[in-house]
Amino acid sequence: MISSEVRTVDGIALSVRTSAPSSDARDAAVVVAHGFGASKDEPRVDGVVRALHDAGFAVVSYDARGHAWSGGASTLGAHERHDVAAAADIARDLAPRVVLVGASMGAIAVLGHAARNDDVAGVVTVSCPGAWTLPRNARGVLAAAMTQTRLGRSLARRRMAVRIASGFDRGDPPYVLVETVQAPVAVVHGDCDPFIGADAAQRIAEHAGGPARLMVVPGLAHAFDPVGVAAPGVVDAVEWVLNP
Repeated sequence: MISSEVRTVDGIALSVRTSAPSSDARDAAVVVAHGFGASKDEPRVDGVVRALHDAGFAVVSYDARGHAWSGGASTLGAHERHDVAAAADIARDLAPRVVLVGASMGAIAVLGHAARNDDVAGVVTVSCPGAWTLPRNARGVLAAAMTQTRLGRSLARRRMAVRIASGFDRGDPPYVLVETVQAPVAVVHGDCDPFIGADAAQRIAEHAGGPARLMVVPGLAHAFDPVGVAAPGVVDAVEWVLNP
């Protein structure tokens, strides 16, 4: 694994890690975009990266803006598409085809990139919201307070080491972004997700502009949790988008 720094088109310095393919290298590289509050070093993210590497793929993972060792501030998936673009540029030097994998916030980011660029071989979303709505439960209230108030953003910075931007435009919701994605899209969702319902995944799959497959994974909670369930599901999804 090789660690490096790369700058996005809007000037944010990202901490990036590249895993070269194994001896049985595939003709595709995978970009892995983590969710809110995670990082490339988070064990579940790292577990997915290692599973993809073991399957023969070169993998590029990184700390999204506002997270861990990267600069800037998080926009909860809106401007993170620029992070994906920078990682995809690295991936293209490793293999002729590039697949984007994103979990939760990262799923929004990969759809945002793929909606504006037709040079990706496939997209895998995991636990992606369908629209800009939050569940009407304690988790939804906590998420709103953390991301939409000054006190919440301050707590996120101190307790989670995540810097959140204020006053940004979130743009089109994921179910609209996916309408212009022509590459195959695998929509992965857990049947135990406590935060986002499976109806969001159904909505994304139904609005996809190209080939789409809805994959509801038994035992999967949110994002890559637990990694023992998430990792094989992600590998299967990557295999499908490469051969839909």
